[in-house]
Amino acid sequence: MLVNQCDQRAQVDDEDSAVMNLIRSDDWVVMLDEHGQDIGSEQMAELVGDAGNTGASRLSFCIGGPYGHGRKLRERANVSIKLSSLVLNHQIALLVLMEQLYRSWTILRGQKYHH
Repeated sequence: MLVNQCDQRAQVDDEDSAVMNLIRSDDWVVMLDEHGQDIGSEQMAELVGDAGNTGASRLSFCIGGPYGHGRKLRERANVSIKLSSLVLNHQIALLVLMEQLYRSWTILRGQKYHH
């Protein structure tokens, strides 16, 4: 079944509103997007480490649905990054993000997980 463009826009707008209701004004928001900045594991570790210096109370990562992020989140995000040059569905993106956050913490702590 094909979803028409109006239905897609409505889904993006609904998801956009739902996400914006969860984001606090003092969050550091990282939008995961296929068109975001291409960073490596070391840069991800820097992003995580530097987030504490922003005055933010939380670091919030936002993974889009099948049709991407809405306008409000795009305007609110502090940074936009991509996890891969491949397009990932949101379940796989979450798994990759979790691994990269673990890797970031090991880099920041000087542990051996990341050669």
